Amino acid sequence: MKIAYISTYPPRECGLATFNNNLMRAIGSNFPERQSLAQTGFVVALNDSENIHEYEYPEEVKYVIRQNHQKDYIRAANYINTSNADVCIMEHEFGIYGGESGIYILPLINRLEKPLISILHTILKDPSYVQRIIIREIAEQSSKVIVMSKRAVEFLTSIYEIPADKIQIIEHGVPDVEAPAENPVKNLSSFKNHRVMLTFGLLSRNKGLETVVKALPKIVEKHPDVMYVVLGNTHPGVIKSSGEEYRDHLKSLAAQLGVSRNLAFINKFVSEEELVNYLTACEIYVTPYLNEAQITSGTLSYAVGAGAAVVSTPYWHATELLADKRGRLFDFKNSEALADTLIELLDQDRILNELKENAYQYGLHLRWPVIGAEFIKVAQESLVRFDFSDKILRNSIVDPEILPKFSLTHVLRLTDDTGIVQHAKYGIPNLKEGYCLDDNARALIMALMAYQRNGSSEAFELLPIYLSYIHYMQTDDGNFRNFLSFDRRYLDEVGSEDSFGRTIWALGHLIGCAASNSYREFSLEIFHKSVPHFAALKHLRGMANTIIGISLYLQVYPTDEGMVKILADLTQPLIDAYNNTQSDDWQWFEEKMTYDNAILPLALLHSCEITGNEEAKKIAMATMAFLDQLTLSNGYLSPVGNDGWYYRGGTFPTFDQQAIETMAMVLMHFQAYQIFRVPQYIEKMFLSYKWFLGENTLRAPLYDHETKGCCDGLLPGGINRNQGAESTLAYLISHLTVLKAFELEYEYNKYGQKLQTC
Repeated sequence: MKIAYISTYPPRECGLATFNNNLMRAIGSNFPERQSLAQTGFVVALNDSENIHEYEYPEEVKYVIRQNHQKDYIRAANYINTSNADVCIMEHEFGIYGGESGIYILPLINRLEKPLISILHTILKDPSYVQRIIIREIAEQSSKVIVMSKRAVEFLTSIYEIPADKIQIIEHGVPDVEAPAENPVKNLSSFKNHRVMLTFGLLSRNKGLETVVKALPKIVEKHPDVMYVVLGNTHPGVIKSSGEEYRDHLKSLAAQLGVSRNLAFINKFVSEEELVNYLTACEIYVTPYLNEAQITSGTLSYAVGAGAAVVSTPYWHATELLADKRGRLFDFKNSEALADTLIELLDQDRILNELKENAYQYGLHLRWPVIGAEFIKVAQESLVRFDFSDKILRNSIVDPEILPKFSLTHVLRLTDDTGIVQHAKYGIPNLKEGYCLDDNARALIMALMAYQRNGSSEAFELLPIYLSYIHYMQTDDGNFRNFLSFDRRYLDEVGSEDSFGRTIWALGHLIGCAASNSYREFSLEIFHKSVPHFAALKHLRGMANTIIGISLYLQVYPTDEGMVKILADLTQPLIDAYNNTQSDDWQWFEEKMTYDNAILPLALLHSCEITGNEEAKKIAMATMAFLDQLTLSNGYLSPVGNDGWYYRGGTFPTFDQQAIETMAMVLMHFQAYQIFRVPQYIEKMFLSYKWFLGENTLRAPLYDHETKGCCDGLLPGGINRNQGAESTLAYLISHLTVLKAFELEYEYNKYGQKLQTC
């Protein structure tokens, strides 16, 4: 069995790099016939530099990912998939991967075709929205999630809702070496003739070392031969931001307290063998972290494994590892309590030696070869259970169980007696931005769909609010304003053609499925008043939205010949635009693809359904196929990003992806199914919808299960966490369309098999 490791790696100075190197050696030690680490597997190493050659890696490093280069992650997945690795082990810490909270790792693990074992080094009690998404997705894609403490299991099951059977505890490994008979460290000036208290690790403010320095005066008064030794470099990130400010602060504090002679710094990154020498040469090891939020501490594990007497603050890992008299605890930032504990231990050799012996005995089962054997067992079990076809089905099958429960909670939060507020800061309405016609038109469509589906009283009560807003924004000549301030002041004289068209769409929808005659009559009045402006439309998307509205109107009033002619007249510019622009490699209406792209073929599908225009149908199918090829070819939806548009012959913009693109794709494929009854369109509809749930470029859900809203977009580094009306309504309309598709289940296979294509 060979293993691919994803992690930082030496010579990069990083705790995870050391851990991964030790794990690789530990697993290799169980295969003594293999002469080198490279024979046991290989490493995909994470660089914190733009320079791929920043570090002189050993031979086992076969691939390097630059932290902030998203394409490197995709290429790394391809490298692993085509390698001879049987299993993949990933070290996870939010900070070592690119994007918001390291979100770039998700596309990599989603593409893996090997069983994945993920080792979580940090599990936050209060994760951000994105951090929670990342951990849940890692668990979803992993055969097994490894943690190092019971508290970690508790957090994963209760906070992240990860099934307990996905999780396994394997404690942090420690060096498999004994203290030398002649320890050279004891001859160092800071150790010789001193009773040494030691702390080691990369220095940063959160280590709390000032607590030990403040305790020194009281300790030194009783034991003047005490020396507090701080072993380790300053963290590279701290060096970049503030240099040696923290180390200098500790020196200055010691000078103020008169204990400078009792404080020594050894500023270097030591080897494992050297570290054991330091740990066995000290009297007491101290970890004075400032708060409880430390789920795993490698330094603490090493100290216990070396049989050191440990005194620590009660952070999560320490409370478990130092239980049963394997160490002593003192309160956070309490230098007095620390001083009293250390004096007690220095006074009583019997208690001190008992702590050391208890720690040493416990540490025997933490030694790296033992830990390596546990990982081998997990890897073998994962390999036996892994079935890649299951992963493919999980990612592509049409399954109603994956749909969140429909909820109007966020819509109700955004809606007042005027209309729906257009923007939000996170999940909170941003009243400063007021209202717009686009969103209230979409909201009317959504509320109608919700009421149609289940007779929702909440949805029914929203209808007059959104319809009243549309009426309020109609001008005397039948056109529409768009923007309204929170205090109900008009902010424009005439709205955009997009907002006009979306309003006609909403009115057509209401005319077609009005909850009562009064609503239909009111809608007809507004609709007919706006008709004189149809001929003045100049932009394709304004026409397309209007075409959809007219088509819905004509489903109820098919004998309105004047409106049929208007529909044909509005359809022709789309046909002409396509014919004037298209080529063998560019099946589109314009020289560029911009926003809300699927609306254009969707409009032609609606038009040809009413008029029977074969040319419109042919163009709808051609442009739909072209759009699908561009956006669905990766097995998930990656719509044209708003960051630059997609020009003929240009580069496809991956970001900023918007929810209205997805809604249009869902509606387009559903409308295509209704016309052609080809099950492939239902499959593509579901595939598009799942963009909201995490089947996307970053593998990050945009639907927020907590607020019941939808995030505003997919950015290069993560998610736009604002949850405005446009994105939330786009999600809900898509969701309701998917539910409507389930009503046609008798026409296609519903029961967990991949849909047949024609």
